[in-house]
Amino acid sequence: MYAVIKTGGKQYRVQPGDLLVVEKLDGEPGANVAFGEVLMLGEGDAVTIGAPVVEGASVAATLIETRKGEKVKIFKKIRRQGYRRTKGHRQIESVLRVTGITGAGQDAKWDGEVSLTTKAELNARARNLPYIPAVAADAVEAPVAKAPAKKAAPKKAAAASEASAEAAPKKAAPKKAAAKKTPDQNVGDEGSAE
Repeated sequence: MYAVIKTGGKQYRVQPGDLLVVEKLDGEPGANVAFGEVLMLGEGDAVTIGAPVVEGASVAATLIETRKGEKVKIFKKIRRQGYRRTKGHRQIESVLRVTGITGAGQDAKWDGEVSLTTKAELNARARNLPYIPAVAADAVEAPVAKAPAKKAAPKKAAAASEASAEAAPKKAAPKKAAAKKTPDQNVGDEGSAE
């Protein structure tokens, strides 16, 4: 048995046992969610279409997690004007496991067990990494690695360089006198005599 439900402005075709990612829904992980907006029910060739919804039909699901979705990049550009802007956005979404469909005198249940394993934990397991939940990661303080201290310069060498700097007076570079022009050099001038 399958159903077409509407949530978050979108329509989804679901069956008992399906894993479903929808727009954000309220609730804690493990909470039961019911969808009353069932647009269509189907069992093999028998199809019941609602006008606009099927009366008395509902879809039950269990909330597994609420997370941020994939990153979407927004890039704006106006050519030849030096205008470029890049932004990113991650939509908040809820992950559900459909547990049952009821309606039109029929009832379909999923007899499996709902696992509340999050996507982040599954990704960590796939890479053989230890999984630390975000809440627990804030509570655990990571050890801070200290940078090795720099060695101090020998004091004798520092004192000697200071003494030599004081002993040698600073000399200013002599200024050069500007060369005076003679009448022979002013050949291009209007008042030159030949």
